[in-house]
Amino acid sequence: MKTKFLLLALSVIFLFNCKETKNKTAETSEVNSNEIIRFNDWLNTVYERDLMSKPQSLSMRGRKDRQDELNDLSEAFALKQIDLAKQDLKDLSNFDVSKLNNDSRLSYDLFKRKLERKIKFAKYRHHTYPVNQMRGIHASIPAFMINMHKIEDKTDAEAYVSRLNAIKPTFDQLIEGLKLRAKKNIIAPKFVFKHVLNDCNNILGSPNNSEESLFLKDFTKKLDKITIEDHEKNNLIASAKEAIKTSVNVAYKNLIDYVTELEKQATTDDGVWKLDDGNNFYSYRLEEMTTTNLSADSIHNIGLAEVARIHDEMRAIMKTLNVNGDLKDFFKFMKTDKQFYYEDTQAGKDKMISGYQAIVDSMESRLDEVFFTKPKARMQVKAVESWREKSAGKAFYQRGTPDGSRKGTFYANLYKMADMPTYEMEALAYHEGIPGHHMQGSISQELTDLPEFRKYSRYTAYSEGWGLYCEFLPKEMGFYSDPYSDFGRLAMEIWRACRLVVDTGIHEKKWTREQAIKYLTDNTPSSENACRKAIERYIVMPGQATAYKIGMLHILKVREKAKNALKGDFDIRKFHDIFLRSGAVPLSVFEKHIDNWISEEQTKS
Repeated sequence: MKTKFLLLALSVIFLFNCKETKNKTAETSEVNSNEIIRFNDWLNTVYERDLMSKPQSLSMRGRKDRQDELNDLSEAFALKQIDLAKQDLKDLSNFDVSKLNNDSRLSYDLFKRKLERKIKFAKYRHHTYPVNQMRGIHASIPAFMINMHKIEDKTDAEAYVSRLNAIKPTFDQLIEGLKLRAKKNIIAPKFVFKHVLNDCNNILGSPNNSEESLFLKDFTKKLDKITIEDHEKNNLIASAKEAIKTSVNVAYKNLIDYVTELEKQATTDDGVWKLDDGNNFYSYRLEEMTTTNLSADSIHNIGLAEVARIHDEMRAIMKTLNVNGDLKDFFKFMKTDKQFYYEDTQAGKDKMISGYQAIVDSMESRLDEVFFTKPKARMQVKAVESWREKSAGKAFYQRGTPDGSRKGTFYANLYKMADMPTYEMEALAYHEGIPGHHMQGSISQELTDLPEFRKYSRYTAYSEGWGLYCEFLPKEMGFYSDPYSDFGRLAMEIWRACRLVVDTGIHEKKWTREQAIKYLTDNTPSSENACRKAIERYIVMPGQATAYKIGMLHILKVREKAKNALKGDFDIRKFHDIFLRSGAVPLSVFEKHIDNWISEEQTKS
């Protein structure tokens, strides 16, 4: 009897304890859930605050808030952003990390990293060239107005005119920023100025004839597509002409005058070693661009090794083509033989654009073989606009809007058809379009389970490493059936390998511009003009070019690790899903995700 009573008592105690434990677990779970919700709400509030401070970014998202304004370029605004970052970092400490789940904890770590780096490296915020041949408000404003400012009704049209009127005060802020840098002896190298002045003069056109303004042409073209009374349309056009005369033309004229004066102070020293604390600044740039701790020397040596490896693969293709001679002879053949170039006419350019689209469409039809997740957004291929094609890069991608109202766009620069060989078309389309930047960028902003800041975070090694990886992936799928096209893939890859050598050469080893150009012309099949433009790009964007190859090599290394660990259980679609569905992250974080996947799969086995 005593035994039965004891067993009964123990059972009651056990059940009571289980119930109590269950209640505690439920309570803990509820607390965790509340903290996660509170944290994510805060992240999205901060993101929205920052987004609302940048009118142009709002338009790029397809929103119409503050659509009558341009971004604030003032020093006061920049200092305010740093103060906000410091306050955000304090506020971040109010959250209990132990109560966050793994994904929220990652968001916490990434946001903390972002804030800490913004604060720590604020001292380098002037170590830039706000106007150069690659980017700058002088070129981005017309591109923004033409491609981003939608006109669907009269209010949108009035906002367009307001933005035209805002160009002069915005350029005044730009000039103040240039003057501030000049006092610190931060002036772009001499070669930059002719490109900037050329772009400005192209955009300005004839300042006494507003009818020729590309802004007016864009404005009237957009007005023609909406329903509006004739007198209202005429009033709007008159307002736009006045804004172009008193704001736009004056802004560009003032910038031209100041840049012409600034050019007199410029030197032919090209690397950032010339700047105050330039070596440490370059180390920061390499860390920022690659998300690694690789030194300049290490990156330089990786580049030399990759160049040698790719040269060997190129020689193997020469053998399959029964081509005699050395690699330099073959490069010369590829640079000059007319079979590899479309004619430099509108018909030839149209043929290239449609060819790029066909390549992208063909790849899109086979995505299910290697991807689970695919973007909802559509994409298009366009030629770079004539007013900026002379100085713009070879190709680039512009994200569409999350709602699909503006397609993602792969821009190809057709200024010199001799710089756009047909044998590189496949690799370039895969990189900029599908499965490259279009998939990565579109999927990221379409994710519904991430805080907003992670959908739009930018880590160059992640995105450009993916782009270069996506040039190689189709090779494994059976694309590049033409050996010349496969050579083009290698030509694009060696271009990125050479970047590791010349970028570190210029900014760390004090190579001259001509020395760097010669290295490219000696080791790639690209034209001298293309090589010159590339080196000029690397000079004004220190470290950026190193991200591509470092990122690709890391993705391939991690993929090989997963293949070796999982063997028959390895699914490349899952591998790609892990990459694409996390939003952009540092390379080390991506590797950690793959390590977790490997552990989970091995546990199942």
